[in-house]
Amino acid sequence: MQRRTTGTHRHANPQPRPKGELLWVHATTPERYQALCDIGRRLKSLRPDLSVLASWDSELRLTGTVGCDLPIGPLAEDTTAETRAFLDHWQPDVCIWTGPPTRRNLLRQLRERNIGVLLADLTEAEVPNRASRWLPDQRKRLLEGLNCILTPSPAVQDTLVRAGYPAERIEIAGPLRMSAIPPGCNHDELTALQQALGSRPVWLAAHVKRSELSAVLDAHRKALQLLHRLLLVVAMDSYDDLGKARQQLRDSGLSVADWEAGETPEDHNQVLLADGDDLGLWYRLSPVALVASSLNPAALGQSPLDAAALGSAILHGPGIHAHRDLYERLTAAGAARAIGTEDALSDAVVDLSAPDKAARMALAGWQSVTESAATTDTLMEKVQDLLDQREDSHAGA
Repeated sequence: MQRRTTGTHRHANPQPRPKGELLWVHATTPERYQALCDIGRRLKSLRPDLSVLASWDSELRLTGTVGCDLPIGPLAEDTTAETRAFLDHWQPDVCIWTGPPTRRNLLRQLRERNIGVLLADLTEAEVPNRASRWLPDQRKRLLEGLNCILTPSPAVQDTLVRAGYPAERIEIAGPLRMSAIPPGCNHDELTALQQALGSRPVWLAAHVKRSELSAVLDAHRKALQLLHRLLLVVAMDSYDDLGKARQQLRDSGLSVADWEAGETPEDHNQVLLADGDDLGLWYRLSPVALVASSLNPAALGQSPLDAAALGSAILHGPGIHAHRDLYERLTAAGAARAIGTEDALSDAVVDLSAPDKAARMALAGWQSVTESAATTDTLMEKVQDLLDQREDSHAGA
């Protein structure tokens, strides 16, 4: 994504403001950016005329966008003229701000224009400092235009109350992180497969690129030497590759069941070939999942959120550049493991065939990706309330 160092109104051809409601979100980390755009996506499904404008700090480096309509880049300096031009052009209806609330001109003009502002995920390091213990505390004046402040820290709450910010407008909420809405599945099919497989060990390779299939199959062969009843579910990343993958599997010497052709795995089958449409089913069925499209070190990778939310211990290759923050968070929680070679992949599959190990990783992943769900719901509810209030005020004007 191209970095911009000036406000969008300075560009020769500024993008026009879209018609309808406009939510403006401001991020200070890639993880916050992803979470805010995800909130915007969800709100757009509830309010079809809503558009999402995204800005971020000038120091932030983003590897890609995740669905904001207008990713405009860093803001201009906090001068009266720059701020007025920005707000005159975009006319946001509501703003979700993350990071230090230190832009005095911006906060003042948002307050004067009666634009609702929610300050989310405020940490202790981001609370404005008092200028001097000998001068009146100006932080109350700085923050008074904010409709609500969400913070994961009781210490931040205490600091804000002491500074004079109304306690009833401060809420303790979890960190702002992207949360999952995992895909569903046909539960009759899931039950039938669970009964058919019984205690048989299963692992999934999801989002498999055609170029990765040989490595995945070689790792499976090595794992079969120790786990003779092991079943590999291969979910290809592209439906267009399914025919070539089918032929490659026929030539592999492995016994294959073809889900797309209506076949279900039997005891002698070693591989089940599927496309990516039923990942909700395969994640639920598989205690261990390789999130592929990641074996090439230069690859952008796929999001691990669905796998974590649906209870799979996560394996991945080095090519995760578009989702590195998510993988690092899951790795730190003990929910994901990086693999760099076929031997490492087969060793990990065998190691995690122990149900207690896979279950510990799966629980850690589920806890990590659901801890921010309540914060997401709270922000969505508050944004909708502010939009409704603004709509009512315009209707009554």
